[in-house]
Amino acid sequence: MTSLNPVFTVGNQMVEGLGLYYEEEDSKSLKGRAVDILRRMGVAAPDRRVMDYPHQMSGGMKQRVVGAMAISGTPKVLICDEPTTALDVTIQAQYLRLLKQVQADTGVAIIFITHDMGVVAKMCDRVMVMYAGKVVETGDIRPLFQNPSHPYTKALMASVPSMEHAHVDKLYSIEGQPPALFDLPAGCRFANRCEFVDDRCIAEYPPMYASEDGHTADCWRLEGDWKKVAEAES
Repeated sequence: MTSLNPVFTVGNQMVEGLGLYYEEEDSKSLKGRAVDILRRMGVAAPDRRVMDYPHQMSGGMKQRVVGAMAISGTPKVLICDEPTTALDVTIQAQYLRLLKQVQADTGVAIIFITHDMGVVAKMCDRVMVMYAGKVVETGDIRPLFQNPSHPYTKALMASVPSMEHAHVDKLYSIEGQPPALFDLPAGCRFANRCEFVDDRCIAEYPPMYASEDGHTADCWRLEGDWKKVAEAES
């Protein structure tokens, strides 16, 4: 009786994916492509690593392999969902620099999904802030960080430790809990945690407002100062 091995080498996994894009090539050629992509992602000794199993690699090396798999099909858009989770600070920085280099070399657009405002500041050109499943603010990175307009974005920024205010007794935190997605309120989803809330916020979700530079936010407090561009759906 032959036992089945449920664990595959890095090469096995990459060749399987590459075969979907290069159907006319044999396994040797596909393995060569896998080695080249691993080398591009900064994996040392890729011709040897391609024969390794995931459990033989460090967390940072696994992340590079995952990145290699992601770009192996030459995508136009790469979605990175919490790409630095579980990596120490030094490895995070190395991996983010690598992604920037890949973007510069290939022209691929990268969408970062993250809770780490430092990653956003370092990597992104534009920001989309979401709360309870809805986009509440968008804008270019510098103006949004310097002048957040939605109360939730302001609260997020306030909760990040700052070198300018290093000596504080207690870090800022957002009181309360987000609403359940199966029982969303009629008004603004952030209303029960917002320090600026009024009756209209409770009764009706605000429309989207836009500034002259394309910065948008869904908040009644912007009425009169910014241009209304859309009726937001609750």
